[in-house]
Amino acid sequence: MTIVVFIGSLLLAMAIGIPIAFALLASGLALMWHLDLFDAQILAQNLIGGADSFPLLAVPFFMLAGEIMNVGGLSRRIVNLALALVGHVKGGLGYVTIMAGCLLSALSGSAVADAAALTALLLPMMVKAGHDKARAGGLIAAVGVIGPVIPPSIGLVIFGVAANVSISKLFMAAIVPGLLIGGALWVTWAWLVRSEAIVPPPRKSLAEVATAFRQATWALVLPVIILVGLRMGIFTPTEAAVVAAVYALFVSTVIYRELTWKQLYAVFVASAKTSAIVMFLIAAAMVSAWLITVANLPGMIVDLLKPVMDRPILLMAAIMVLVMVVGTAMDMTPTILILTPVLMPVVREAGIDPVYFGVMFIINNSIGLVTPPVGTVLNVVAGVGKMKMDDVTRGVLPFMAAEFAVMFLMVAFPWLVTVPAKWFSG
Repeated sequence: MTIVVFIGSLLLAMAIGIPIAFALLASGLALMWHLDLFDAQILAQNLIGGADSFPLLAVPFFMLAGEIMNVGGLSRRIVNLALALVGHVKGGLGYVTIMAGCLLSALSGSAVADAAALTALLLPMMVKAGHDKARAGGLIAAVGVIGPVIPPSIGLVIFGVAANVSISKLFMAAIVPGLLIGGALWVTWAWLVRSEAIVPPPRKSLAEVATAFRQATWALVLPVIILVGLRMGIFTPTEAAVVAAVYALFVSTVIYRELTWKQLYAVFVASAKTSAIVMFLIAAAMVSAWLITVANLPGMIVDLLKPVMDRPILLMAAIMVLVMVVGTAMDMTPTILILTPVLMPVVREAGIDPVYFGVMFIINNSIGLVTPPVGTVLNVVAGVGKMKMDDVTRGVLPFMAAEFAVMFLMVAFPWLVTVPAKWFSG
């Protein structure tokens, strides 16, 4: 009955159009009423305590860094470098999109920011070159999924806080899976583009490649600073977010000089608004998370899954299917906040590595950003690219299938995640 009250109240609140943060508060109040624990003080304490977390400071700083990179010219120089390297091969603009997406993922950690930048910069070029617009938009949307996977990742930060798992270990463990997803998109694009009659642009000269590399060097240094700093224990993930924001600000204003002080105010306002939405959502979710623990919902779920608790791969496959279904109707952040306190006790009981689970969970939620009908990234690509949602959805399907295939490959062979994770973490 407790599970029915929680899920029913949450779905009812969402169905009548209540924003997800307030829907989480409503489900928390419903649980309080059901458990006969109604107390406004409990609600206020958990709401404030949910946002009062040092690791969560990484979220607004990474968001600020992403905004600065897009406005300050770092994103454009990354795209130009990829164009210089592989733009001349058949379907080269698609490979440019994948390369640029992986590099941008190592800068911002936001699928929406990466997808918006890539759509604005590359979609017109791909259409002009003769590529099908729906397929090009679908590829860009699928590449945006890599943003929350390759560190730094806002999704991994939120999961790490909600699950009490080392964010640094999550970052290190997500590097190879993110690159594997990029490789799957590369192969899928190569297969789809083989029959297109596209005339690629001429190969760039070594001098032009060197110029593009030199111009992008300052942008390329940032992920190196973050990963080396985390690997060597120089700073925490929260401090890494501050380093990313300050570095991006320095490069954009002093080196590239594309970000003016007038623009900086708008950048701060935009990142503050987005951060406020995310932080309130996290705070609201912590109320439900506390009540979920008090009501022993995780224990009930463990009892339901007892038949497969001794078969971790089967259990992981079942959880991944559940998250896939939820991802079609719910955005990434609320899914993480709602399901993490329910699933983590199950994962620990089954003996599954929490870091491995966290990476797989975030990958699944990231792919959920391109699964219709909600698909946040699909909406971003459709809006920025002035396309119909149906066209973007049609174009993303083969790439989405490739991403799910890689995800379930890592479910079947966990060492694809755990072995590189141990190597990177030392």
